[in-house]
Amino acid sequence: MVRTENTIDQKFLLYITVLMVVGLAALMSASGPLGFGKFHDSYFFVKRQIFFGLIPGLVLGYFILKLNLEKLRNLSWVPYLGAVLLLALVFVPGVGLVINGAKSWINIFGYNFQPSEVAKLGLIIFAAYLLSDRKRNLQDWQMGLMPILTLLAPVILLVAVQPDIGTLSIMIVILFFMLLEAKVPKKYLIALGMAALVVFTFMVFLKPYRMQRITIFMHPELDPQGIGYQINQAFLAVGSGGFWGLGIGQSRQKFQYLPEVNSDSIFAIFAEETGFLFSAGLIVLILLIGLRGLKIAKNTKSEFGRLLVVGIVVWLVWQSFLNIGAMVGALPLTGVPLPFVSHGGSALMAELAAVALILNISRQEI
Repeated sequence: MVRTENTIDQKFLLYITVLMVVGLAALMSASGPLGFGKFHDSYFFVKRQIFFGLIPGLVLGYFILKLNLEKLRNLSWVPYLGAVLLLALVFVPGVGLVINGAKSWINIFGYNFQPSEVAKLGLIIFAAYLLSDRKRNLQDWQMGLMPILTLLAPVILLVAVQPDIGTLSIMIVILFFMLLEAKVPKKYLIALGMAALVVFTFMVFLKPYRMQRITIFMHPELDPQGIGYQINQAFLAVGSGGFWGLGIGQSRQKFQYLPEVNSDSIFAIFAEETGFLFSAGLIVLILLIGLRGLKIAKNTKSEFGRLLVVGIVVWLVWQSFLNIGAMVGALPLTGVPLPFVSHGGSALMAELAAVALILNISRQEI
């Protein structure tokens, strides 16, 4: 694939397309029994993914590809302000929904929408603008860095009080790497990292069920029928797949044994059906997306474009490994979806918009 001037990065597009196709196939297989049991339609979740995620995401992505990046930079506060307003709506009675103990959803005209998915992209765009502003001296803690962190705080705080620890951790990691890319002094990054660690520790001890998740992560054999049920069933699914897998559509755990098979636990079903070889291939594909994205960032002319790509790449890759790591016991359960694979219309739409931004940058600035 030879790139010419003013064309998008075809390798990055190919990797994303393959991941989307694999994701839809995995969702179709994993969610079939759940869809049939709840809605008498084995393809219920796949249809929703296409009509409420894929199609709107492609339409939005088409318009993003046409955007002039300088105009986006100047209007970066618009998606950020929109993200703040959407996150605030989750606390409005009659609009916000409580699902799994968190106020992370809103209902608009009968459609459930998760604002935090859009908020990640809004945060990245606005942070890229602030950090690329040459008028700001990032070496100055009080006059340069603190005003930026103060402007970005509303989104972080609104996610924290939902509370959505998984999304909060993703946002913190995104910001950390964007600050690192912007050449913020390491002593400030260390201080911010320590502060984040203290806050997360406090939030874990604040709610007993979070501490239980840490305990189960360290000792998954404890309470296998209670708090440890999901992770133990996930281990069973991954282990049952062996090297070659049980075969597409042959998962046993998806028949109402493993919770959240269409979202958080979908990788476990994928591993059960396709085995170690294809599961490793999926991980390699995610790494290829990350590496190609970082190459685009390296070759990007503007500071704003480079920071934007780095933020998006960190988001997609880190969230992927948070999800996969939980399913194989390398990380505690956080309840975050697997990008481009898990069911979620708002998530897929935001991810496609983010990919369109990277493609736009690869076309305009390389």
